[in-house]
Parts: sequence; C-alpha cells; structure tokens
Amino acid sequence: MKIGFIGCGNMATAMLKGILKSGEVKAADMIASAKSDKTRKKIEQELGIQKADTNAQVVDFADVVFLAVKPQFLEGVLDEIKDSGKITIGVFSDKSPFGYVDENGNYQGYDIELANRLGQDLGVDVELVSTEAANRVEYLQTGKVDVILANFTVTPERAEAVDFADPYMNVALGVVSHKDKVVTDLDQIGDRTVIVISGTTAETYLTEHNKNLKLEKYDTYAAAKTAFENNPDAVWANDNTEVIAFANQAGPEYVVGIEQLGDTDTIAPAVSKGNESLLNWINEDLKNLGSENFFHADYEKTLLDTYGAAYEDTLVVEPGQN
Repeated sequence: MKIGFIGCGNMATAMLKGILKSGEVKAADMIASAKSDKTRKKIEQELGIQKADTNAQVVDFADVVFLAVKPQFLEGVLDEIKDSGKITIGVFSDKSPFGYVDENGNYQGYDIELANRLGQDLGVDVELVSTEAANRVEYLQTGKVDVILANFTVTPERAEAVDFADPYMNVALGVVSHKDKVVTDLDQIGDRTVIVISGTTAETYLTEHNKNLKLEKYDTYAAAKTAFENNPDAVWANDNTEVIAFANQAGPEYVVGIEQLGDTDTIAPAVSKGNESLLNWINEDLKNLGSENFFHADYEKTLLDTYGAAYEDTLVVEPGQN
C-alpha cells in the first residue's frame, strides 16, 4: 500500500514517524506535500520519504491520502484535486440493484447512475472504488475517496464524523426470513440468530433497542447473504430496500415479514468532515438534478424491475422539490 500526506505539520509528521516505525509501510511507498519548500525538504531528509511539489502528485501516487491541513485550506486542496481531472467515489460492488459489478465487469445500479452524473456535471472522470458498509467513514477520513454513494443512511452519529449532502432516497430497516419460519415481529425471534452487516444502521438499531437478540455480524454483504441462505432458522435485518430486493430476486423461498422497523430515514451522499466546497457543489447539483426528476428516471432505469411502480414515490426523493 502507498500512503500520501497533504500537509506536514507536527501531527502529520508524528503520524509519518509512527507508520515508519511500525514497519508496515516502507519509506519508498510514502509521499508528502507541504506548502513550504523548506518543510518538504526536511521530511525528505529526516524521514527518507518522497516529497511532492503539488498535492496532485500525492493523489496520483498514493492508494490512501491523509488530508492533514487546517479546515480553511481544504477548499484549495480540493480545487487542486479537481484540477487532476478525476473524482473518486466509493460505491458498493455487490448490492444489486444499487451498486454492483455486472457479468462484463462494469459497475451498474442506482448509485452508479448518480456517481456518473456527478462526474459529468463536474466535468471530470469518475473513479469508482468498491467499499463495504464498515469502511465508508474510514475511506472518507483517509482520503481514499472524495464522496461516498453506498446506501449511506444519515444518522446523528455518522454526521459527527462526515458531512452529509441533501438526501436522495428514503429508507427504513426491514427483516427477511425463510418462508417456513416467517418473522413479522421481533418478539417472535426468540433465540434465533439475527444476521447483520457490521457498520450498518441495522446493527446499531438492534444493539440499542433489542439487546437480548443474538446478533451474528459479518463484514460484507456477500458473507451475510451466504450465512442467511445457509441457516434456515436465521433472519436477516438490513435496510428494507436491500432485504426486499434480495427476496424479490431470490424467489419465494424468502419472505420480508417486517417491511419497516423503526423510523424512516434518508440516504445521502457524504464527504469528509469540513469539506464545504465539495459539499456545497454537490447540494447545488442535487437540486438541479431534482428539478429535472433525475431520481425518478434513475429509479425507473435501475430499480423498477426489482420494486415495481408501487414503491417509486415512497422511496424516491427529488432534492429541492419535496
């Protein structure tokens, strides 16, 4: 893995030293930029890592980028990244019909349509990065992606770590069961296993409100899906959009007995905390997309076959229009 730092103050220098001391990353695989040429030369001489003359060099070289600058300097950093001609967007790669890779190796889905449109409107190429639910905040905080579009439900806890743009979809939690043991109320679960994905609102909700349930946690959607399919006594709690999609695609062996658990929430794009320039641009673009009913068209292109017309107005949010 190659690591880059944009900014090299005292905290960034301490982090660089700690990474080098761990031995996990070699100096040759690290790069840093700084406003002062004196600082750039100092880190090159003292730490042996590469110095970058521009922030764009850091982005092009590194797999993970740490934005180690004060908030008032973020806009300039992001302008420089945009000048590189690319926006990096974190998406799911295994959650049809929202974000998945088709048989030809191409990304498809509801969130992918939005990602491509954001790049088009910004006038840059789009680099899609596969993420899991538990990595979404981390990928923003480490600079691995500029934006997350991966069924990211807005919650107060997450809003302390990232900045959410305006929502583009409604969502709640749902529970799917095997057809012979359908659960229509959480009280029916007893000592049966409840499968959840780490880092999701389902995990948080059930941990807080139903502490007696036996949760079995998985890091990926694919692993959770397989575990549920192989355990006829288990139930699976996840976003209702995802469990409904799973049951509709998998066939009559599975039944969504609880279509809405808890309150209705919203799904929105997210950027790193304090990244106001990108956040404001996304919100303005979302309003423009809302005025042309982009998200209804996106639904009809990518979700209609899964959910049908009955769910369209329930799920879709047109920013600035509702």
